Amino acid sequence: MPDTQKTVCLAFTGASGMPYGVRLLECLLEAGCHVQLIYSQVAQVVARQEMDLELPARAREAAEHFRKVYAAALEKGGGTLEAYGREEWFAPVASGSNPPDAMVVCPCTMGTLAAIAQGLADNLITRAADVAMKERRTLILVPRETPFSAIHLENMLRLAHAGAVILPPNPGFYHRPQSVGEMVDFVVARILDHLRVPHALIQRWGAVAE
Repeated sequence: MPDTQKTVCLAFTGASGMPYGVRLLECLLEAGCHVQLIYSQVAQVVARQEMDLELPARAREAAEHFRKVYAAALEKGGGTLEAYGREEWFAPVASGSNPPDAMVVCPCTMGTLAAIAQGLADNLITRAADVAMKERRTLILVPRETPFSAIHLENMLRLAHAGAVILPPNPGFYHRPQSVGEMVDFVVARILDHLRVPHALIQRWGAVAE
């Protein structure tokens, strides 16, 4: 892995919105990033429900699965992919001695968000987020819930004060999306912007269309 390759920890949790996370994974690999993937058991259920996507129960099988699914993206961008189980405490992301450049939880459940806000690092997802914050790395949470309760908002405010980026998947419409895929790309583009990963998913505001 080249020294200049950006490392991004990507976590899927059990909120609705799996297409955002899966599309983000594809774009990160196409951009040449090293992705460290983690997902919860409920994320497996949501992936099956929303996308007919079977996420393997074992991390090693998950890595092999996604390497096959995104073989073209990996070849195109030179990205790399590893996957870790939620209880795999020897994973690099579990320690501040080897943190990723950034972490994204997409989609992010309110339970995961609350656990991160309270420092409850009781699984690899919440521990990795805890590491990202304490090491002053970019942490992006993509909470998919509506409406938000006062508790949700207070947890988000607490995390924002701690330096996390709260990025709800709210697509804009000024680019006149013609498909669900284009609406997904709008949100993924905003995540990539905060990761400082180049992309051409959407036309920039104020840009003149050719």
